[in-house]
Amino acid sequence: MDGIEAAANSAGLMGNAVRRPLEARWAAYEEEVRRLVDATYRVVERTGSLDPTMRDIMRESGLSNQAFYRHFRSKDELLVALLDDGRRRMAAYLDHRMSAAPDAPGKVAAWIEGVLAQAGDPVAAARTRPFVAHQDRLADLFPAEQRDSVEAMVRPLREAMAAAPTPDPAADALAVYRLTLATLHDHLRTGTAVTPDDAGHTVRFALAGVGLAAG
Repeated sequence: MDGIEAAANSAGLMGNAVRRPLEARWAAYEEEVRRLVDATYRVVERTGSLDPTMRDIMRESGLSNQAFYRHFRSKDELLVALLDDGRRRMAAYLDHRMSAAPDAPGKVAAWIEGVLAQAGDPVAAARTRPFVAHQDRLADLFPAEQRDSVEAMVRPLREAMAAAPTPDPAADALAVYRLTLATLHDHLRTGTAVTPDDAGHTVRFALAGVGLAAG
């Protein structure tokens, strides 16, 4: 038994010895991806262009071209990662806002108002505006990634409507998503913030359209 236990302990130690460098390597790779994404955000925000040069991105990130191509095959692949990252951050923020609402109409209103508020946030607007003109091209190039990131934003809407319920939660949630994003994009293109009256009208219109009474 002692020999078996010793062998098991030895195997465990060897496993740990292998696992530690692998975990460190994955952590380093995750850190590289985050540095590339954050650097590209900063370049896009500073230049207002969705076509930053690789030189600018690499200079901003402090990484090498080799590090870039370890994670991305092209600049477009990096840009769609930014679009996905932004939508998922937004989805987490919207989930938080919706959690404070007591009912389905309140949750839908919180979602719409949270999205539209991005036009009035200078940092969010600067990071989002360049994607407005190019998101269709990126969606054509990366349809699966587009579907997944849109789903991350639509899901909380669909769940709120399913709990209400509305006649067709999936279709209703997608319609509200499209209406709200189109309104946001119009304001981003013109560089204007969404007024409380504008947001209120969009909320009332959306709630009426899906058969929910405004609270």
